[in-house]
Amino acid sequence: MSILSFLFGGKPQQNSNITVLSTADFKTAITDKKVQLVDVRTKNEFDSGHIKKAVNIDVFDKENFISAFNSYSKEEPIYIYCRSGNRSKKASQTLDSLGFKQIFDLKGGFMAWQ
Repeated sequence: MSILSFLFGGKPQQNSNITVLSTADFKTAITDKKVQLVDVRTKNEFDSGHIKKAVNIDVFDKENFISAFNSYSKEEPIYIYCRSGNRSKKASQTLDSLGFKQIFDLKGGFMAWQ
């Protein structure tokens, strides 16, 4: 952590369990594989368009967000995205605190994907 980050309360961008992937790397990782792919946007956003095979778990639905991940493997890679990357970053941190070992976050979110 840099001195400026320490002084101003910033946190390191990368956690050892969280990897931010470019659109190309994310696409390669999820193509032709059975993966845990989660869209953390609202239902309305999800319904207006999403990545094929994604499941919608709204990060704003605090009551159900954490419990929704009980059926997911913490040992298998999990790929998440939101609209622009802010919500998925927070969701990644939550998943990390829940014990997920390999979390992949789409840089720039669905906006970058399109």
